[in-house]
Amino acid sequence: MKTQALTALLMASSILGSAGMALADTTLTIESWRNDDLSIWQEKLIPAFEAKNPGIKVVFSPSAPTEYNAALNAKLDAGSAGDLITCRPFDASLELYNKGHLADLTGLAGMENFSDVAKSAWTTDDGKASFCVPMASVIHGFIYNKEAFEKLGITPPATEAEFFAALDKIKADGTYVPMAMGTKDLWEAATMGYQNIGPTYWKGEEGRNALIKGEQKLTDAQWVEPFATLAKWKDYLGDGFEAQSYPDSQNLFTLGRAAIYPAGSWEISVFNTQAQFKMGAFPPPVKNAGDTCYISDHNDIGIGLNAKSKNAEAAKTFLSWVASPEFATIYANALPGFFSLNSAAVKMEDPLAQEFVSWREKCKPTIRSTYQILSRGTPNLENETWVESANVINGTSTPEAAAKKLQEGLESWYKPAK
Repeated sequence: MKTQALTALLMASSILGSAGMALADTTLTIESWRNDDLSIWQEKLIPAFEAKNPGIKVVFSPSAPTEYNAALNAKLDAGSAGDLITCRPFDASLELYNKGHLADLTGLAGMENFSDVAKSAWTTDDGKASFCVPMASVIHGFIYNKEAFEKLGITPPATEAEFFAALDKIKADGTYVPMAMGTKDLWEAATMGYQNIGPTYWKGEEGRNALIKGEQKLTDAQWVEPFATLAKWKDYLGDGFEAQSYPDSQNLFTLGRAAIYPAGSWEISVFNTQAQFKMGAFPPPVKNAGDTCYISDHNDIGIGLNAKSKNAEAAKTFLSWVASPEFATIYANALPGFFSLNSAAVKMEDPLAQEFVSWREKCKPTIRSTYQILSRGTPNLENETWVESANVINGTSTPEAAAKKLQEGLESWYKPAK
């Protein structure tokens, strides 16, 4: 009997020990397209979480940005995706939720820290379910070389007339390429071009929502005008811009060879490590002095739970931490230019990031016009806007022809709800 009792005791101890080891060995894997952020996750974010949650280990496992969607979908279909899914905004992630790949996080502890606007990129059309924790938004504008501006006696332009006068002055001097942007990769022309300056014309949310409702068309003047302005950029982009890739544009600016960079705030952390000169930023110029300014303050990145994760409870613990002010502060300062969507105030140390976020106080915010609802069909309005924006800048299409093609493509599948 003693032998049996001892055996039972040893078995019980072994089972408890195994359970303890299993708890200690819970490992969460994060899928992401932000391979640039690997060191930040490994050195700052994950250690901060693991220090408070010693039973959970986290691995950040990113893919190349251009391969992420396809790679993630393949993994989800095969059942091999990680526990945590970094979420792109609006339709791409909504599709994952509708397919049952992302869990409903509406009741997750910490979601109360986000406004409806912050959650809008990862909420169903009826507003009943939220499926990703909001992490950050990015703001569009222009980054400039302060030394170049000082040398040429240029102040940051506030109006379109001042903007083109500055470009003319830079071009006449000849020391710098006036503006660093290429059209080879297409998306730059739309994201840093059309979606950057466009809200000034279509009045941000007013125009975007009117387009969704069918009350405005892409052939209306306020949607064609930004293409006309983009067409003028051609003279300031330097020789061979048609063959210039996104990394080429980044290098052109950070090496000090270009004076202005049409930008998203996500460039800040990269530029800080590469540029050997002081940088400043200015928002998209208004048409006339005194006009309301608009900025694209675009919900950019969130994180959700793989509905088939075998570590759901540990993953929810992690997601609640992502929803905390602690995460918001670490993330916003580790990645200046990615602005917290948390309702808690976050103090940022980077001066360029402070400049971008200060525009929220004087400009009306909106999101990219193609991202919500309007890119769910074929042809995809977002991708078509890349092509047409590049064509207009290259001079191979007129603003009117580009707008007509986009409207016809949209009308071929999209019928506004009445």
